[in-house]
Amino acid sequence: KEVDLAIVADLGTLQRLPKLVNHQVARELAYTGRVFSGREAKEIGLALEVQESNDEVVERALSLAKTIASKSPLTVRGIKRTMAADLETGVQESLDYVKLLNSAQLYSSDLQECMKSLAKKKNPKFSKY
Repeated sequence: KEVDLAIVADLGTLQRLPKLVNHQVARELAYTGRVFSGREAKEIGLALEVQESNDEVVERALSLAKTIASKSPLTVRGIKRTMAADLETGVQESLDYVKLLNSAQLYSSDLQECMKSLAKKKNPKFSKY
């Protein structure tokens, strides 16, 4: 949703999302910042499953947590780090670039407009330059 704040996503979304979903879907979501349902999240590969109720979500989460907790903590941490590192390949350079972009955005009229609009709960009106 950074696009709604007039900044380029700087926490790795633009680098990671295309590795998780179809590249065109990633672009559309990044450009629009639109909200989507749990069902769509599953369809595009961002969710493993969808539950019908909050109670089912909690039940499934607790069941999954119990199963994972029954495994070797050292092994689970190793799996987490290994899988995270795979997602990070090449990300740092891109994040450094985004940091540079966002530092420039701090002085933009778009960011100022966005902050004013958020405070007034209105849609921002960006200049065309």
